[in-house]
Amino acid sequence: MLFGSSGVRRKYGRELCDITLALGASLGDTDGRILVGSDTRTTGPVLKNLLCGGILGRGGEVWDAGIVPTPVIGYGARFFDAGAMITASHNPEEYNGIKLFNPDGSSFSGAQQTRIEDGMENPRWNRWDSQGQIRNFDTATLYLDAALGDRTTSTDLQVLLDCGNGAGSVITPILLSRQGIRVSCINCNPAGTFARPSEPTAENLAYLGSLVRSRAAEGAIVHDGDADRMMALDRLGRFISGDHLMMLFVTYLGIREVVTTYDASMAIEEIATVRRTPVGDTYVSAELTRWGQFGGEPSGAWIFPGHSLCPDGPYAASVFCEMASEWDIAAEIDAMPSYPVLRESLVCEDARDVLLAIGAESPTDGIRIEDDNGWCLVRASGTEPKIRITAEGRDPAHAKAMLRSGHDLVRAWKSA
Repeated sequence: MLFGSSGVRRKYGRELCDITLALGASLGDTDGRILVGSDTRTTGPVLKNLLCGGILGRGGEVWDAGIVPTPVIGYGARFFDAGAMITASHNPEEYNGIKLFNPDGSSFSGAQQTRIEDGMENPRWNRWDSQGQIRNFDTATLYLDAALGDRTTSTDLQVLLDCGNGAGSVITPILLSRQGIRVSCINCNPAGTFARPSEPTAENLAYLGSLVRSRAAEGAIVHDGDADRMMALDRLGRFISGDHLMMLFVTYLGIREVVTTYDASMAIEEIATVRRTPVGDTYVSAELTRWGQFGGEPSGAWIFPGHSLCPDGPYAASVFCEMASEWDIAAEIDAMPSYPVLRESLVCEDARDVLLAIGAESPTDGIRIEDDNGWCLVRASGTEPKIRITAEGRDPAHAKAMLRSGHDLVRAWKSA
């Protein structure tokens, strides 16, 4: 299976290079005008040239946005037939890949992915006199103007911003500064290697809390490698869980209809009407085309349909700062319902085969066990060779019991 839960992703090497060239040819065969961008990884130029070569070889037109966050491509795709982003998102630097977007910012659907894969089996090439063209396109300015037109802040606000040396470095500092926010930047220089692990988890950001407190900031904002994710810390230097961050957005924006994933906390159902999808922003954005005012995943992917159907870290950062200028975020979080959520990842090279063996119809959708007091989700990661187990309970004991149920499923396969 070529596409995972968020595009195509592999460790860099010959296989990924071959895939990228063939994918470009298939994309150029059906979508004539393609907006292309990349994150800061050292392998970005190689893969971008291969993708563009495939598009041009089929007579397509490439509009190069340069190094930009994924949501800038998602937003800018509205001016083209499709958008393509060279990125491995939150994965380590040795990974890279491709994400594809429709003009509304939504990820390519399963049917579209199948069409691309079919076209890659025997890619066709135009004659020498029927090649496409490549042009530069300033999507970043269009994105910034649109984002700034939507958001405001009412007080002088200081926040820390950690872009992890990724593509957010070229957009979020500008966006927040123009919004009137005093931004203290950390790891905001674009680089092919990351000063910290790219995934914005509490474990990877342990150093930030003391910085927030020592600088008396209102909080901190964090991105992954392509800035489709945004996580945050409050003024007390506490990492805000993805579930609580989702609830903050929903409450502040007055949202009533929310699309989220099977691994999100049941607490969100206490403040909004919820529809759930398998894990992956592709599924969330697809559901938002039919229903809902807001979408998100606890991993930090936030979708604002009025702006774009692409997960948008910089835009989420702007909303968070607006919220922090009006609310005491720490106090809001303390007043929210909270249930213990446990998350574990098991390294497993054959994760997909394991999930199929224990009864999952789709490895990345996984198997969900639930009762009146909690649930557990066991699934194969769509981006890494791992099995992810997430569990929640009304109390810590039940959360641990649900987590054990997930481990029991995996152990049953190992002992079979």
